[in-house]
Amino acid sequence: MCYDIKASLESQLQRAKRNNDLAAILEIEQKLAPYTDLPAHHKSGFAHPKLLIYTAEDPFKPIIAHWGLIPHWVKDSDLKNKLWNSTINARGETIAEKPSFRDAFKSKRCLVYVDGFFEHHHQDGDAYPFFIYNQDQSPICMAGLWSEWTDRQSGEVWTSFSLVTTKANAMMAKIHNNPKAKEARMPVLLNEQEAELWLHADPRNPKQKEALDALIRPWQESKLDAHPVAKLRGKNYPGNVPEITEPFKYEALNLAL
Repeated sequence: MCYDIKASLESQLQRAKRNNDLAAILEIEQKLAPYTDLPAHHKSGFAHPKLLIYTAEDPFKPIIAHWGLIPHWVKDSDLKNKLWNSTINARGETIAEKPSFRDAFKSKRCLVYVDGFFEHHHQDGDAYPFFIYNQDQSPICMAGLWSEWTDRQSGEVWTSFSLVTTKANAMMAKIHNNPKAKEARMPVLLNEQEAELWLHADPRNPKQKEALDALIRPWQESKLDAHPVAKLRGKNYPGNVPEITEPFKYEALNLAL
């Protein structure tokens, strides 16, 4: 799964910078960035942070969205709060059928750019967090789904998203070995060409639906690296600080990647 990420403003603006539109980038930095939870040196999806996402409506201008997708059909805040923690991730193999995600898969797919993500390795009754990132330190592009939900009581419109997951590659299978999970998982990661397909393909077209389905697969582990970091939970958690991704040595940990 993917419940913890690192996302800097620089990484989140990776896509916006491709057009080299300095005025647009400045506008994003001034009008959007102050209302996000960036920099997110470590943010948990269960805190529902506000991050920047890219949608097909304006592919190079991000919008602010809460992590944890709220389906448009949710009737009230009670149901929203009940569902919220279960929609941080969307299982890629079933997003076309699941009520919470199927409408978003049809027409509201998005991209989320991060510096990396965290996953826990379980050993001898303890959990050791790892930070996973691109070997070349470039931002990671994640496949997502998004939605707009209107609170009927206040009229407020909530924009939210979920990260799509798939089966783990070999490296992630070693790290994500939670005994309570049915299988090891990882987020769906995309290169530039695949990102365009994810945003713009029409799943009502059989060939394009097949192409979308093909993107829900393990990422090449040769492009990723990982190392253990300090605890992300409990009394020893250092918090949302830059040092959170620095390598940390656990004497008891014997995992070889």
